[in-house]
Amino acid sequence: MEYSDHKTSHLLKNTAGNNRQQRSPIKNNSYVYTWQKCQQNVSADNITGFSKLPQNIKDFLYFRHCRHYPMLLDLPDKCGGAEKSGDVFLLLVIKSSPANYERRAVLRNTWAKERLHNSVWIRRIFISGVSGAGYEKDRLNRLLKLEQKDHGDILQWDFSDTFYNLTLKQILFLEWMERNCPNARFLFNGDDDVFAHTNNMVVYLQSLKENNGSRHLFTGHLIQNVGPIRDPGSKYFIPVQVEESNSYPPYCGGGGFLLSGYTAMLIYHMSKSILILPIDDVYMGMCLAKAGLGPSSHMGVKTAGLHIPSSKVDGYSPCYYKDILLVHRFLPAQIYLMWHSIHSPNLKCGLSHT
Repeated sequence: MEYSDHKTSHLLKNTAGNNRQQRSPIKNNSYVYTWQKCQQNVSADNITGFSKLPQNIKDFLYFRHCRHYPMLLDLPDKCGGAEKSGDVFLLLVIKSSPANYERRAVLRNTWAKERLHNSVWIRRIFISGVSGAGYEKDRLNRLLKLEQKDHGDILQWDFSDTFYNLTLKQILFLEWMERNCPNARFLFNGDDDVFAHTNNMVVYLQSLKENNGSRHLFTGHLIQNVGPIRDPGSKYFIPVQVEESNSYPPYCGGGGFLLSGYTAMLIYHMSKSILILPIDDVYMGMCLAKAGLGPSSHMGVKTAGLHIPSSKVDGYSPCYYKDILLVHRFLPAQIYLMWHSIHSPNLKCGLSHT
């Protein structure tokens, strides 16, 4: 992984020791809230079998202790300030790598559009690290900075945006949320390649008469009775040097899930005493288990894809998607078309689509 120092004029140098919080003025009386760079733990070399591990696992172990990184793009007023953050009913927290411009552009104009729906506010945030090296890295950082200027919806930290750093991305967001948006009622947490029917999410969440965001909720595609994949050829490879246990607690697939603000903050506080695991959705389950809570299944969340009853019909007919909460995965053009199709006043769904 690349952990080069970030050089920008708007970040103050820390002269009073490592990991001290800093503020520096930027436009509209806002500030960038940041930390100094976390250093590599060279003692990881002494872990049994370390030399035979793949490089991405080695990199993860070198920086596993790091939970704070310099912040490059901040949104301290996104929720109207901490005091007014209770006005945000559904906060869309979307994991997005710097290069995924087309996905972000489509989402801003479809399911992630900031709007008032059913008299409650939906707000949007993309969370990102840094990608590439040299000139490419600089270009991608400039891209996010331009998007931030135009849309005001990106949080970026100076860590390498890789698959094995998704858990770190989640923790950094939750730290930001505690500081800037602690009273948001509910969150949708998901990837930028899903089709999310956010209007349906609002209707579902408003139906929870006993929960206004102040009680436990964590629901999605429930996965249980599984454990670490020990095959080095798998994208999800987790060796015993990273996780000794052969079983995971129940969790929801990371493509997308819904949770209450209460549960989000609970997960953050549990995470402070749980060693980081690179599989982010499993890690959320670990934090819930430590709190004595668990995730639940929602039949409207299809992170494994949607089952279409016949190969003779169009698998992208909006009639199959108008009542779901989420489907994984969609290309940007498919998201754009589906969002407009399910909202078409001419949409008619009959027995041929059931």
